[in-house]
Amino acid sequence: MSNSTPGTGSPDTSPEGALPEPPNPLDEAAIAAAVEQALAAIAAAEDLGGLKDVRIAVTGEKSPLSLANRTIGKLPKDQKAAAGKLVGPARGRINSALAARTVELEAERDARILVEEAVDVTAAPRRRRMGGRHPLSTLQDRVSDIFVGMGWEIAEGPEVESEWFNFDALNFKPDHPAREMQDTFFVEPPEAHLVMRTHTSPVQVRSMLERDLPIYVLCPGKVFRTDELDATHTPVFHQFEGLAIDKGLTMADLVGTLEHFTRVLFGDEAKVRLRPNYFPFTEPSAELDIWHPGAKGGPRWIEWGGCGMVNPNVLRAAGIDPEVYSGFAFGMGIERALMFRNEVGDMRDMIEGDVRFSEHFGMEI
Repeated sequence: MSNSTPGTGSPDTSPEGALPEPPNPLDEAAIAAAVEQALAAIAAAEDLGGLKDVRIAVTGEKSPLSLANRTIGKLPKDQKAAAGKLVGPARGRINSALAARTVELEAERDARILVEEAVDVTAAPRRRRMGGRHPLSTLQDRVSDIFVGMGWEIAEGPEVESEWFNFDALNFKPDHPAREMQDTFFVEPPEAHLVMRTHTSPVQVRSMLERDLPIYVLCPGKVFRTDELDATHTPVFHQFEGLAIDKGLTMADLVGTLEHFTRVLFGDEAKVRLRPNYFPFTEPSAELDIWHPGAKGGPRWIEWGGCGMVNPNVLRAAGIDPEVYSGFAFGMGIERALMFRNEVGDMRDMIEGDVRFSEHFGMEI
């Protein structure tokens, strides 16, 4: 048992803790043996990692020659010069050998990398198609981003809709042509009074019933009508409709909103024009035309959608007092916007699923 007390800092004199005995700095044979041993270890290193370990072993603080160099300071003055002439050149030989072996191993590594990472530039490359999002989805997201930037919210609703939301709440009379089977997909059984929504206006009604006033919502989505598929019609298409309900809203607010929207989407030279029309759910109502500065064949007016001030009957159906609140609404088709904005001549190209059509537009629009 050791007589030392833990914590007293007594040096460890066990064989495991003892430093190796340094060679005598005046013993030429011992110094030469240490050098030969170091040179053999350097030559045996197979890679740069192994050479790093050898460098620490033969030049580090605990290496034989470093320990021998440290003992020179304890020698008498008349012996220090002789010891320095033995130890100094010996350490220089080792450093020179390390540098030379480093150059050799680096050259071997570089040559190995050239072989392992060689690229056959004559080989045929694997072609990867970039792909792209469908332009209808991209354009719908673009429109949504514009209105979100104005502080509006995005609202969504079911595609299988109640007749009340799709027609009655929007001031459609019972004998309105849109309620006939030649225009609307009815869902069986008839007594369920369910239809495939013909517009996204039902989402506006749901928003008025569910949200607190004031309301500023954009309602994008898929709608269904009994149209034959041709170059300008499809039974399933996409709309976005906007609704604003607040105190004191006028047609001027509607025009200002639409002008800002069209300028962001079509350019600073775009303008809007309203032509009087009739819709059951707005009064007054108007057809929306836009001045498209980049239209094919030159700038021109293009009919795009409908708009107007929300009919007081629609406000009453949603429990909103038309004497206190007013509102405006508008609706446009995504497919039609894509056709004249990006010169898509045939609506069938949008639904046939040919990836080459989407690749043309990429990820942005």
